[in-house]
Amino acid sequence: MKIDFRSDTVTKPTPEMLAAMMSAKVGDDVYGEDETVNELEHKLASMFHMEAGLFCPSGTMTNQIAIKCFTQPMDEVICDQTAHVYRYEGGGIAYNSMASVRLLHGQRGILTPEMIEPEVNEENIHYPKSSLVVLENTVNKGGGKCYTLDQIAAIHHLCAVKGIKLHLDGARLFNALVATVDKASDYGQYFDGISICLSKGLGAPVGSVLLGSVAMIKQAKRVRKVLGGGMRQAGFLAAAGIYALDHHVQRLAEDHQHAKALAAALTETNYVESVMPVETNIVLFDVAKGFKAGEVVHALGKKGILCNTTSNKTIRLVTHLDISAAMIDQTIGVIGKLAI
Repeated sequence: MKIDFRSDTVTKPTPEMLAAMMSAKVGDDVYGEDETVNELEHKLASMFHMEAGLFCPSGTMTNQIAIKCFTQPMDEVICDQTAHVYRYEGGGIAYNSMASVRLLHGQRGILTPEMIEPEVNEENIHYPKSSLVVLENTVNKGGGKCYTLDQIAAIHHLCAVKGIKLHLDGARLFNALVATVDKASDYGQYFDGISICLSKGLGAPVGSVLLGSVAMIKQAKRVRKVLGGGMRQAGFLAAAGIYALDHHVQRLAEDHQHAKALAAALTETNYVESVMPVETNIVLFDVAKGFKAGEVVHALGKKGILCNTTSNKTIRLVTHLDISAAMIDQTIGVIGKLAI
């Protein structure tokens, strides 16, 4: 049996989720006639106290649409150097929005007003216009590190003073909400756009929702169409998202506990130099001197434990809906006895 820690995107729909999908009421979403898509968009917009939502195939699409809506060509996007929108979206900021990027070096990907303010360009024809700040919560390459609402509020205040839009890549936002016990309803006041991914820890097979103002979402729908993201009877997919929101949020705490158990086991081995502190469902660890990350991944794979490297010395494990307590116990046994 393979135990797959490569990502929380590998989850399969539960039987109950599949039943909800198969019984969904559907219509042509490009015409705005899919009842289930409309319900999902309204549900998330209400949850986060934002005006409207737009269902898209992926989080990359929702992020790229938001950046396109909030910038003009020759503008500049400010984000952390580890940000998904910069590293893992195929150069989309340059390709789709013709904007440049100002990269900051946050602590585990977490930005502060003190980091951002000096990097906001003054009005000068030699400089790109600083028009958007993008935050990521949780921070993927920060090992699932979370922003608190107080940290977000401070950045929002700076953006408001500077006249800059603020977007949130919330690919694992519900993991952050469970870990910090912050309320989704408090988020809308701080962001011009929020991307919510349904196909990671929440366990839906496909989909993300972009939240924003009515005017912004109207523009976003045009951009989605141009990018080829207009879907027809998409309610079958949206139903999975609704089911996940109703049944899979609080159980994320189990994933967090599983990740902490794995981290504790890794610290006891001779092939691990350090483990990044675990807050949510991502475990990042560096291999010790004399070991190679690829070799450790290969050795784990031979024992049925699947994971990925993120650099030549760093390995990532991600816990999720399809990882049981018994699988965690089995993995801990393998970790402790692994010979490399």
